[in-house]
Amino acid sequence: MYLVAIAWMYVVLMMSIVEALSPQGTVLGALFTFALYGALPLGIVMYILGTPMRRRTRIAASASAMAPDAGGHPAGQPIAPERKEP
Repeated sequence: MYLVAIAWMYVVLMMSIVEALSPQGTVLGALFTFALYGALPLGIVMYILGTPMRRRTRIAASASAMAPDAGGHPAGQPIAPERKEP
């Protein structure tokens, strides 16, 4: 997944450089080319393709937080509360 994203950013970077160095192109046009052909669409696609991984991570984190300890009882406070002497 990342190889395609890196290759696409390389192509868009080359397009931007060619546009900036072209006699009819401008640096502003190159920046818009980079942003609208590269960074914005690639960011959206990578966000959408990363959704399953984020969902698995969230589920695993919530499952591990509710996991019982070795005795089969849910985890309580890690340190016992302080008792007051009578």
